[in-house]
Amino acid sequence: MPTPRIPLVALAIAGGLLTGVGGYTFHYGEGWSYFSRAPEACANCHVMQPQYDSWSRGGHEHVAGCVDCHLPPGGLAKWVAKADNGWRHSWAFTFEDFHEPIAITPRNARILQENCLRCHGALVDELTHSGMDVRCVACHAGVGHGARH
Repeated sequence: MPTPRIPLVALAIAGGLLTGVGGYTFHYGEGWSYFSRAPEACANCHVMQPQYDSWSRGGHEHVAGCVDCHLPPGGLAKWVAKADNGWRHSWAFTFEDFHEPIAITPRNARILQENCLRCHGALVDELTHSGMDVRCVACHAGVGHGARH
């Protein structure tokens, strides 16, 4: 008894459509830019333009880019966070399912705090070792992105 070819053809068509639409979306969304350290990649999505603009006029522009503050400094943790953020951001921005104004997740807030201390730990050493759970952005909410409204 011959094997039915219709399911194989349907599977090939579905796979081709998925590959084509996925490839087009990756190209249109400037997917390769997200593998770089370029802050401009964060502004690919028009929703992030105000954050990019305020960063480009702020004090961190010449010393730290988006990934320096918002991702772990290296290793597997960096790529896991980058993949997690990429998935969540692409979903949220595609389906317009995000908090307005944009808010940082608790996981990313921890990464941000760790990066603040990595760069500025010597300045706040006494405060951070006092046993107080003080988040840098509690007082410095506008750092990196300008004043908050």
